[in-house]
Amino acid sequence: MVSADAARNVVGIIGNVISFGLFLSPTPVFWRIIKAKDVEEFKPDPYLATLLNCMLWVFYGLPIVHPNSILVVTINGIGLVIEGSYLIIFFLYSTNNKRLKMIGVLAAEAAFMVAVVLGVLLGAHTHEKRSMIVGILCVIFGTIMYASPLTIMVQ
Repeated sequence: MVSADAARNVVGIIGNVISFGLFLSPTPVFWRIIKAKDVEEFKPDPYLATLLNCMLWVFYGLPIVHPNSILVVTINGIGLVIEGSYLIIFFLYSTNNKRLKMIGVLAAEAAFMVAVVLGVLLGAHTHEKRSMIVGILCVIFGTIMYASPLTIMVQ
């Protein structure tokens, strides 16, 4: 019989492989942006939302919040790098107006993460409380991340 830990690791690795594919799925869009040297009508919203989502999940997976979650940290750390790369490409080929908006959103995300980290570490003193608070935020912002492509419907 397979132990619960072994099953958890196998399912976690499968989830990480699928998530890696999800992070790479916008690659054709960015090849198009690089070739055209223009972001055209693309919006950075999904990539900004995914970056924040990855930051929250990396924090969630740290041993000070939720012990034994190395798979959560590794895939979301990879996601941070990939999304950061997409945002750099988007930034390079955007107009000044879009760049300023991106910088504003990134600054707000950074301030939000600082507030979450400080609030959780200073206000919640057990792993259970920290996991619950950050986990709820991860679910909320994960939902926002998956809804973010809908922002193009305005066009």
